[in-house]
Amino acid sequence: MAQALAAAQRQGLPRLEAQMLLLHALGRATHERAWLIAHDGDALATDAAARFDALCARRLRGEPVAYLTGTKAFHGLTLQVDARVLDPRDDTETLVDWALELLPDDRPARVLDLGTGSGAIALALAAARPQAEVWAVDASADALAVAQANGQRLGLAVTWRHGDWLAPVAGQCFDLIVGNPPYIADGDPHLAALAHEPRQALASGPDGLRDLRAICAAAPAHLAPGGWLLLEHGHDQAGAVRALLQRAGLGPVQSRFDLAGIERCSGGQRAA
Repeated sequence: MAQALAAAQRQGLPRLEAQMLLLHALGRATHERAWLIAHDGDALATDAAARFDALCARRLRGEPVAYLTGTKAFHGLTLQVDARVLDPRDDTETLVDWALELLPDDRPARVLDLGTGSGAIALALAAARPQAEVWAVDASADALAVAQANGQRLGLAVTWRHGDWLAPVAGQCFDLIVGNPPYIADGDPHLAALAHEPRQALASGPDGLRDLRAICAAAPAHLAPGGWLLLEHGHDQAGAVRALLQRAGLGPVQSRFDLAGIERCSGGQRAA
C-alpha cells in the first residue's frame, strides 16, 4: 500500500487525495487514513490495485475526488455527490457560518437556499438549526434529485422547489435568503479545469454577475422585515456585489472573508 501511494504521488497526486482514493478502492471510508497508515506494509490485492490505478488516472484528468468517491464532507455532514451537482467547496462553509450567526437557535425562522445543488447549504442549516423552516430551490431537476436523496438519507427536513431563483417561491417571505450562484465569467480560462462539473452551476454571463444581479433584484421582495440576503461570489467580486445589494435597498452591506483571506461572501439586511 505504501508503494502504491508513493507511485500515485510521483504521478502528481497530493498525498491526501491518493489516500482517499486508495481507501475508496479498498471499500473503506475515505476518512480512515489512520487505518491506512497502520496497514501501509500490507500487500495490495490485484483487483484493488486496478481500481486504485483507474481512480488515479481519472483524478489526474481533472475529475473531482468527490465524484470519484461519491461523497463529500461539508460542515459536519457527509453528502453524496456526483456529476449532476457542483462539488461543494470548503469556502462555502464561510456562508453557512455567517448564516448561523444570524439564525436564532431558540425560535423558528424561515430560510431559503438558492441554487442548492447537492443540498449542502440547506442541509447544513437544517442540521444546525432544527427549529428553522428551510426551503431550497434549484433550476436543475437532476440536482434536486441529488439534494432530496441527501436530505432523506440524513433525515433532515427541507422543502425542495424546482425552478429559476425566486420564481418557485412566489408569495413566500423568509428571514434569511442564502445562495451560492454561478459567478464565473463565460470566458474565464479557469473553466477549463472545471470541465467535469456542470457548467450551468459555474458560469454566469460575460462578467460572471448575471445571476447575482437577478438575485439581488428579486430577493428583497421575499425578505421579511429585518431579513438578510447572503451571497457567495468570486474572489474579485465583493465590491460589485455590495453595490448590487445597496442598489436593491438593503441596509448595512458587508462582506466576509474565507480561510484564505479572500472576501468570499457579501450580504445586506432589509430594513425592519
